[in-house]
Amino acid sequence: MLELYSRVAAPDGSTKAPGILEGNVVRSFENKVISEAGSSFFFFNISSMGSKERMLKAELRVFKWKPLGVPPKYHFCRVDVYELLDSAARPWRGNLITSRLLPLQAQGWEMFNVTQTVSGWVGDDTTNHGFLITFTLPSGSFLDADISGLSKQKLDSKRSYLVLFSDDGRRGIPNPYMLPPNVKETEHYIDDPISILIGISLSPADNSSPGTYRSRRTRELHLDGYPTCQRKPLYVDFEDIGWAGWIISPKGYNAYHCKGTCIFPMGQGLGATNHATVQSIVHALKLNKDISTPCCVPDRLNSINLLYFDDEENVVLKQYDDMVAMSCGCH
Repeated sequence: MLELYSRVAAPDGSTKAPGILEGNVVRSFENKVISEAGSSFFFFNISSMGSKERMLKAELRVFKWKPLGVPPKYHFCRVDVYELLDSAARPWRGNLITSRLLPLQAQGWEMFNVTQTVSGWVGDDTTNHGFLITFTLPSGSFLDADISGLSKQKLDSKRSYLVLFSDDGRRGIPNPYMLPPNVKETEHYIDDPISILIGISLSPADNSSPGTYRSRRTRELHLDGYPTCQRKPLYVDFEDIGWAGWIISPKGYNAYHCKGTCIFPMGQGLGATNHATVQSIVHALKLNKDISTPCCVPDRLNSINLLYFDDEENVVLKQYDDMVAMSCGCH
């Protein structure tokens, strides 16, 4: 999970590769397992997955160890993964999910796609009786050796996991004030009456064409001497707010915040909407005492990724939208 986190997120948690994750939540479940000769049982309690989440993919990850005491004439073994149909039945009953041949003397992680099986468990957890993995030699006999590492539970980094990729539907709503992708921040359209009115009203002393006003002094200081709307740092330390006990990474992040005035006249650098500009004119002319100045708020937000423990102490990687203010504007 740490490796996956480092692939999708920068050290501060900000998303650097949004296309890697399938969905916005990844959960890893540790196996609760019983071992028998020639086979390995795996059980994962996935009840902590939200009922409204849409599962996209499920992967069973098992570390295969190099077996000891196997005759050298054998070079491969067949691995069969079954869905157990009854947790109490002996001999076991199961549906075959997948099979593959593996080099017997090789050692490393193996991944099995179990999406279809686990999707049924999400809808009805009473059907979740776990997995069975069998190892057989070319002769057809069970491999009487523990190559799934179940007796090596002290090696936590090599324990088997079930990894679920899902989407909780909280992707965030596209910001209606964001500029179209092909429109530059400095572009302004003045071929309609409102734009012409706004442009002419900006500043009589400005010699620029309507709609292209910029403060002659600085974008960070209003003509009346008040700080204009701008982005300011806001570092959130998870230890300070009591979240350090369950968040693995990052330790904190810069959320930023928006601060400053949106007093008429407003330049293009403030990212003001037409509505905010008209509102600022009405306020400046004192046409309605109930109308205040527009607000300085984030107009573009980015996501961050958190790696944390849930209530069942499973490790979860989740992408949270709208967590970092990337720019500010008057709205």
